[in-house]
Amino acid sequence: MLLDLESPVTTAHRAKLAYIYVRQSTAGQVRQHQESTELQYRLVDRAAAFGWPKERIEVIDDDLGKSGRSSDGRGGFQRLIAEIGLGKAGLVLSLDASRLARNNHDWHQLLELCSLFGVLIADGERVYDPCAYHDRLLLGLSGIMSEAELHQIKLRLHQGERQKAARGELRLPLPAGLAHGRDGRITFNPDEEVQARLLHLFAKFRELRSAKAVMRHFQEANLLLPVRPLAGPSPHDVVWRPASNARILQVVKNPAYAGAYVYGRRRRTPIGRRSGSQRSATEAVAIQDWPVCLKDAFPGYIDWEEFMANQQRLADNLNRYEANHHGVPRRGNALLQGIAICGRCGRRMGLHYSGPHGSYPVYVCRADQHQHGGPRCQEVRALGIDGAVERLLLEALTPDRLALAIAALGELENEARALEHQWSLKRERARYEAERARRQYDAVEPENRLVARSLERVWEDKLRQVEQIDIEYESWRRQQPVSLVAADRAQILALGADLPKLWGAASAVERKQILRLIMKEVILDQRPTSGQVWIRVIWQTGAVSEHKIRRNVNSYRNYPDIAALESRVRDLVAAQKMDRQIATTLNAQGLLSARGRPFSGDEVHLLRKRWNIPTVKINGAEHNPRQWPDGTYSVQGAAAALSISTQTVFKWLQKGRLLGRQLAKGMPWQITLSSPQIAELRTQVRRTNQSKKEAS
Repeated sequence: MLLDLESPVTTAHRAKLAYIYVRQSTAGQVRQHQESTELQYRLVDRAAAFGWPKERIEVIDDDLGKSGRSSDGRGGFQRLIAEIGLGKAGLVLSLDASRLARNNHDWHQLLELCSLFGVLIADGERVYDPCAYHDRLLLGLSGIMSEAELHQIKLRLHQGERQKAARGELRLPLPAGLAHGRDGRITFNPDEEVQARLLHLFAKFRELRSAKAVMRHFQEANLLLPVRPLAGPSPHDVVWRPASNARILQVVKNPAYAGAYVYGRRRRTPIGRRSGSQRSATEAVAIQDWPVCLKDAFPGYIDWEEFMANQQRLADNLNRYEANHHGVPRRGNALLQGIAICGRCGRRMGLHYSGPHGSYPVYVCRADQHQHGGPRCQEVRALGIDGAVERLLLEALTPDRLALAIAALGELENEARALEHQWSLKRERARYEAERARRQYDAVEPENRLVARSLERVWEDKLRQVEQIDIEYESWRRQQPVSLVAADRAQILALGADLPKLWGAASAVERKQILRLIMKEVILDQRPTSGQVWIRVIWQTGAVSEHKIRRNVNSYRNYPDIAALESRVRDLVAAQKMDRQIATTLNAQGLLSARGRPFSGDEVHLLRKRWNIPTVKINGAEHNPRQWPDGTYSVQGAAAALSISTQTVFKWLQKGRLLGRQLAKGMPWQITLSSPQIAELRTQVRRTNQSKKEAS
């Protein structure tokens, strides 16, 4: 009777339901630790001892095989919380606090609800009233100990897992290209098509140097990628999926394909957690920070050096010039996109396009502007620079043009053979699956139509897949012939011999790819000499060459070697050359105007005015005489001889009334006048003047 008086269970509690919460953390514990599960079910007898009829005792065992780290995914615990909130519960009974929750958040939520609705909590030893201070204190300590116990269990398990991984003995999920042998060792996937497809992927990435380019190649060739989904229980079968950028990156970034055993490639981080999710997000760990990395632990499709080179190439493909990444070649006319270096600050130069249609690229360095708020380092117009770099590239490739053509021919043939091999494996797999479906159909008893009809449909689907693959293969063969005929070979060799024509036929992206194979970086600086750009080319071979390129300027104040141009113009004027003749001579000598255009007579005229160079005259710098040494008259001399104005002389020359000549346009006139012609014209002038007087 004394025990009943001290018990917190009252009639009000018994008027409500008693809930027994049963949970085991994993499915393995449910199978192997059946005594613990049976012990939790026996709590029904303990609730009956407290005075609850068995029909008013409910057992919640929905969470068997689920962890208590969080309430997410635990439908039984959420149901228990809902029943307490609805006021239906009088007692919550569990073997210990760890069964209800393994974290303080869920545990204290349960305590708060039980205290609000007057619900008792009991374990295998005693009954607690959350409304009582000391009982609530004990329950809080139980929850803390439960969470701490989980932490210690996880710590021990993780340390054991880490030690096993350090020896390379921890069994980790393998990608599609690898498999565990019967002896437990990791080997290549025995499927020949899987091996060939992955080897082809790495070969194309080695050639194209971009994951998206490899993805486009696989999509154009209609090739699928082998993938091993890790959802569900093992063993996980390999499935074939369309190539995507993410799947290509998963293969290229996976160190297992380099034969490396790696543990700890990702770690949990609180940043980036999805809204409403209790699970923390993960982030990639840098290669140098991987906890365990055992190189050459098993066979690989590539070696470790190529794997590291691929990671560096992927990092460089990001268009982040501030991080010294050159990015992949993009569409646009700028040939040095991503490899142009500022000669002033040493940072990579960005790009912007000017002009009314955005068709004039400009290399620009904004490092000082972005970091310090100062002006831009420099801006260099790209068209002139690209033309000079293009000439350097073609000159460097000219001696090897025949070898390049032969190599290109070999690449085309190798590419055709590789794709033919991929298609043959794909067709072989389809035929095997169709034959397997036929054997399954033949093995079933004819009378068992329920199974036979299903197997017949499967067989028909496989046959349709074989037919579809054959159609796609024939279409591919028509578009890309496997063998090159003699005419194709001759055309390729001719294109290789004519590099400028081949370069002109290439797209902007292809030109940049070719350039990057030959040149590593190009340093630009237009500061040392006015009107010029200093170029330093760093070739892929390690050689360095320096060049100076003339750039277009808006004014002759910035014209490179303006003194030499002025001296040349003076020499030509002294050689009795007129403006147009001077312009023709300058253009023939390869000189260009300030804006990069050929000289014109008007531009030479403006330059003479700028430098105070008089035009050419027959008598040098003196005024024109009335009569030239050969007896011809100047315009002024003819006007005086005929008693007319100089304007009238020009008018008569235009109408053909007077005959004259110029050595060149702009030179003085030499008018031919005889004595009888002078007398006749003077008489005509007097008659005209007298007629005008009489008329007035």
